[in-house]
Amino acid sequence: MAKRSKPGVLKRQRERKKAEKAAWKREQREERAQRKGEAAGLVATRDDLAGYGLARDDESKDEER
Repeated sequence: MAKRSKPGVLKRQRERKKAEKAAWKREQREERAQRKGEAAGLVATRDDLAGYGLARDDESKDEER
């Protein structure tokens, strides 16, 4: 079996490391997108606020201000 040259081995290591970093970044981007999508569902509706006793019964107060 032929002996590989040191620069060739180092080049392949750099390329592999670069590819792994790109794959890791893609995964992180996908995870952030999923978390952002999940966070959008965390907004309380008026019914939720009413259940907690935080909803205003009179909406005309908002219109007066």
